Amino acid sequence: MSNYKDIYNEWLQSNVFDDATKAELSTISDNEKEIEERFYKTLEFGTGGLRGIIGAGTNRMNIYTVKKATQGLANYILKQKTDAEPAVAISFDCRNMSPEFASEAALTLCANGIKAYVFEALRPTPELSFAVRHLGCTAGIMITASHNPKEYNGYKAYWSDGGQVPYPRDAEIIDEVNAIASFGDVKTMPIEEAKEKGLYIEIGTELDDEYIKNVKQQSICPEITQNAANELKIVYTPFNGTGNMPVRRALAEAGFKNVTVVPEQELPDGNFTTVGYPNPEDPKAFALAQKLALEIGADLVIATDPDADRVGVLVKNSAGEYMVLTGNMTGVILTEYILGRKKAKGLLPENAAVVSTIVSTDLTKEICSHYGVKYFDVLTGFKYIGEKIKEFEIDGSYSFQFGFEESYGYLAGTYARDKDAVSACMLICEAAAYYKTLGKSLYEGLTDIYEKYGYTKEGTHSVTLQGKEGIENMQKIMAALRGSGLKVVGDKKITKQIDYSTRVVHDMELDIRRNSDLPAADVLYYTLSDDSWFCIRPSGTEPKIKVYCGVRASSEQEANEKYEKLSASVMPLLKI
Repeated sequence: MSNYKDIYNEWLQSNVFDDATKAELSTISDNEKEIEERFYKTLEFGTGGLRGIIGAGTNRMNIYTVKKATQGLANYILKQKTDAEPAVAISFDCRNMSPEFASEAALTLCANGIKAYVFEALRPTPELSFAVRHLGCTAGIMITASHNPKEYNGYKAYWSDGGQVPYPRDAEIIDEVNAIASFGDVKTMPIEEAKEKGLYIEIGTELDDEYIKNVKQQSICPEITQNAANELKIVYTPFNGTGNMPVRRALAEAGFKNVTVVPEQELPDGNFTTVGYPNPEDPKAFALAQKLALEIGADLVIATDPDADRVGVLVKNSAGEYMVLTGNMTGVILTEYILGRKKAKGLLPENAAVVSTIVSTDLTKEICSHYGVKYFDVLTGFKYIGEKIKEFEIDGSYSFQFGFEESYGYLAGTYARDKDAVSACMLICEAAAYYKTLGKSLYEGLTDIYEKYGYTKEGTHSVTLQGKEGIENMQKIMAALRGSGLKVVGDKKITKQIDYSTRVVHDMELDIRRNSDLPAADVLYYTLSDDSWFCIRPSGTEPKIKVYCGVRASSEQEANEKYEKLSASVMPLLKI
């Protein structure tokens, strides 16, 4: 087996790689550590696709790793023989190299006789999900690294239902990608030839119209929007990403008239010059938006990440200061608003269902119980919510109303099968307008929810572990936890442990074990004697290990105190 230095030299000498790639690699000829990082492994096509730092090398995002992944996807599609004329929809975000990666992926598909529908310019991830369904495609590709720093790009694969590729199909595609022995085995063709043969088709604004129409159909109380639209002041920032056009259009057509966009962050910028880390989960990313909100006295601030599938919110608290809503807070606001208003208007079906993830707030279950709605837990990752929607449609068992994950992803409706910040922005503003008609802010609406169902507090902590050593350390941490025989955390006994890698649920009080209903995953979940919980898992998209904590309490102060105590007890478990 070749070592990383041999592969590096092969890239420098092979005719497969262009001069620009070789020139970039020549600049690191005396940097042994950098050569190792770029070539010690092949960038893995995982269950969510590809994600990595842009650059030359097998462990980097570049046109060659993108084309190889696409060749594997093409091989899989052709072997399925499910469509007489297979087709793939392709979209891309604002990141550096996104248009190039989208085009190269399309040309590899075309060279394999597969039609590629390519958006003429950047579009959000949820619109790609919608396009796959609307155009009747076999699969879809989204070029994005979501909210990662500017150095990154990525590649997400979707299947014909519009959801990210689920198990076992994802594993079968991975096998096809890994089976490609050489970058020289990857097919491509000139774009002119692809267009002449009718294989490369550009998608224009006609699909935008259909997508926005479906987004607007998720509105529950348009009459509320019309009544409060003139009064509600909204600041919006797309973080220099894809959200600018679709979010502003959706809000405008829904009737919101006072929307002010952060001018420095309005236009696409792959370097995210004004925001740095374009993640709506990071309060620091809101600096410019908050400054503008203070200047104009905005009721709320909304921000979408680069591919507009996640949305973050700032609202004024009881002291009149802007505070960040966590993903769970926004999730429970939307759950209460959607279920409550539909119930009041007689629009809530008897078989209504809400889906969320095992690391999201428990409060959702209480809200669903109050409205007589079935609640479903799934693993982390929105594709599992998409799978539930598909399951409901196939067997007719439930009517999907809403799904969310704590990492700021929300979806109402079934027109798409991935989280949609465009429709979420509209519904968040609609909920704010509703509370405004009651003489309340969105923050006061959230307080009402806590008073009604009980106080909870949840949060996420991340430990970044970069490079080869980081991956090894993540594996060591998870192995150490599994072998620790952990029974107590802080001053609380562990009452239940779920190891999703073995799918074993262990009731530690009764010492009874059973199998989990959810798929296998590298996740450990613990419930404590006071109904608080924590969960530890390696991220599937970033070089991080994530810790989720949640508590229940009778007041906000008690929830804060319990949460801080739990977090302080859990974080030392990650030391190796």
